[in-house]
Amino acid sequence: MDIGIGLQAQTIDQTVAQVRQAADAGFGSVWMSQIFGIDTLTALAIAGREVPGIRLGSAVVPTYPRHPMTLAAQARTVQEASGGRFALGIGLSHQIVMESMLGLPWKRHTDHLRDYLSILGPLCRGESVDYEGPTLTGRLTLDPAPEGQPPVPILVAALGPKLLAIAGALSEGTITWMTGPETIRTHVAPSIRAAAAAAGRPDPEVVVMLPVAVTDDAAAARAKAAQLFSAYGFLPSYRAMLDREGAAGPADVAIVGTADEVRAGIEAVFAAGATTFGAAVFTNAGPTTELLASLL
Repeated sequence: MDIGIGLQAQTIDQTVAQVRQAADAGFGSVWMSQIFGIDTLTALAIAGREVPGIRLGSAVVPTYPRHPMTLAAQARTVQEASGGRFALGIGLSHQIVMESMLGLPWKRHTDHLRDYLSILGPLCRGESVDYEGPTLTGRLTLDPAPEGQPPVPILVAALGPKLLAIAGALSEGTITWMTGPETIRTHVAPSIRAAAAAAGRPDPEVVVMLPVAVTDDAAAARAKAAQLFSAYGFLPSYRAMLDREGAAGPADVAIVGTADEVRAGIEAVFAAGATTFGAAVFTNAGPTTELLASLL
């Protein structure tokens, strides 16, 4: 099973240390979010330079604050620093962040994502772009990447049907959060795969990230998950996925329990259509990481 670990680093030194620990343990990938801390792409570039072998992914970088040209240049820099091991996860973020906190217009999500990928994708592949859409324009070519450097794969945090269709047609896959296995099986995986096939693209990646904890006290762990991840029960995009799953809140999609129960929960995610599982270990790190490593 292709299993990665979600980073919880607050400094560059912590990022490098956690990436090295994951690589030494044999994990296939690490995934780092961009919220209110250090810049994810900068930190991953440094970690990629220092730690060989392991795949690095952003999960995810919001699109609205950065023009796709800027993000493409940053992503290609991480790709060079890491020797071709980087996957660029992007997402629209949420109205409360983009509009209320940053004052950026929160509208035309479908047009924005299509325009964004229409510019970002070619630039990440080293191609010229001449595109004008209703929300974004890009007419440029970035300097050539070093010889042999692979294109940067793009994964989109797409959950709704329209965004999954765009992601399937214009990106290498999707990366989800707080989305349970039944929703992956019946909605996310078939939707993006159908869109990719219709566009003549390869079978897309489906990276599924969920909170994980190995414990003998499942009730206490779920109570902690409910507290730590409570915001995701109210954000509209995640709320819609929880409703599809029949989950009252984030704690209900967390993979929690004994080693056997957690193993079965992760196997269910892969059976639902995931190509990679990203574990967000939120308590009992020692036994949880040990169990995850045993599944590699």
